[in-house]
Amino acid sequence: MPRPRLTGIGGGLFACAAMFLIGGLDWLLFDASLFLYGLFFLPVAAATALWVRPADLITAPITAPIAFAAGVWPVSGGSGGFAGEVMGLVSALSLHAGWLYAGTLVAALIAVVRKAVLIGRRRMPRRVA
Repeated sequence: MPRPRLTGIGGGLFACAAMFLIGGLDWLLFDASLFLYGLFFLPVAAATALWVRPADLITAPITAPIAFAAGVWPVSGGSGGFAGEVMGLVSALSLHAGWLYAGTLVAALIAVVRKAVLIGRRRMPRRVA
């Protein structure tokens, strides 16, 4: 697994781009299945929390819901102009909030565990060679 190298902004851009790509592929291949979109959201949220730098760990649970909202547009099913698109987006976000909460929880748990490990390593006395 690669070392954490993404900044907070880089993690957010990665998550948003990945979810928009997944949303577009889901629309093309699976006829806009929000179940599959939500299922793919979980590993993207986990990867974002794993690949962000330790200094930017707090951004992982913040960028997860933003990425979910950024990528749900292709699969939201809105039609009939701007108002129809907005209503489709709001409906998709409200009806599939369980996936949103689950992915945010995954990102938050990974960030908390990584931070606890970092704090534990910092507090351990250094061994003398």
